[in-house]
Amino acid sequence: MLREAALRVTRPRVAVLSAVHDHPHADTDSIIGTVRGELPKVSRQAVYDVLHALSRTGLVRSIQPMGSVARYEARIGDNHHHIVCRSCGVITDVDCVVGAAPCLAESDTNGFTIDEAEVIFWGMCAACSPSPVPTTPNDPERNAGD
Repeated sequence: MLREAALRVTRPRVAVLSAVHDHPHADTDSIIGTVRGELPKVSRQAVYDVLHALSRTGLVRSIQPMGSVARYEARIGDNHHHIVCRSCGVITDVDCVVGAAPCLAESDTNGFTIDEAEVIFWGMCAACSPSPVPTTPNDPERNAGD
């Protein structure tokens, strides 16, 4: 993957890429901790530089939900979205909202050619929610009062 992206294969790059693959939505500190388990002397700056290179070449995706530090994931190229728990901050993937990328119809492109939409859903995860969470958005019981 690194060679295909025209990046030299180095131990820090392999370790960071592996950490991102193994820990989706991990923040930089978590990635540094994981990488240091394999390469104890790697510097923080080296990990930041590798994450920047991997993001720039499209091997990883950086997301930053409001009020959160940057998170990294290896799921790229499919225009998926995210759900964030307001209580514990856990982030999970949700597939494209409707249809093919960019998934949403814009009201005015302002001259842009749009190829991607980034949507972040907010709510409470099952562990933090005081009541049962419906399993589907079209659940008849959930929509009974609509």
